[in-house]
Amino acid sequence: MDALTQAKVQRVQAVVIGASAGGVDALMEILPGLPAGFGLPLVVVLHLSESHHSQLAAIFRRRMSMQVREAADKETLTPGTLYFAPPGYHLLVETDHSLSLSCEAHVHFSRPSIDVLMESAADAYGLNLAGILLTGANADGARGLDKIGRQGGLSVVQDPAEARMPVMPEAAIRLRQPDLILDLKSIHSLLLEMGKNSC
Repeated sequence: MDALTQAKVQRVQAVVIGASAGGVDALMEILPGLPAGFGLPLVVVLHLSESHHSQLAAIFRRRMSMQVREAADKETLTPGTLYFAPPGYHLLVETDHSLSLSCEAHVHFSRPSIDVLMESAADAYGLNLAGILLTGANADGARGLDKIGRQGGLSVVQDPAEARMPVMPEAAIRLRQPDLILDLKSIHSLLLEMGKNSC
């Protein structure tokens, strides 16, 4: 990791993560094991069917020391908490670091959309944001990760060679070279490092 990327890691105040097909397994590799005192809020968009209630928060709550919840409208982001976007709503980060839910049109056939989360979080956090894009079967998230990079934040992509569905990470790499292309084990280690730096 070069000095510029290391400097980006050290100033991260929030992390946004996007995934689609294969995403639950990928998240299981990078999130469990983060400590209860993890010093950052984590916000996740995972493409899910809008017709079913999401069990993601309950599933991850059983496996993690951190607080885990489904994101609620007007909720303020809190360090040490993992937020999952509810199905059927776009999840946005406002400039006061609160969350908002939207029923705007689908983006990349998805609601929630990774782009919507990442672009709004980039506006809210600027160079203090890290974005991580994992496995997926469409290009959602590429534009959002590009904006995080243009705002001076840290952009991370799962190595497409490892991803169950490489379309999403490959789309992000084509649009803008990310700061880091990592396997899941290394992404977990990076999260641990970011959480320690923030304490």
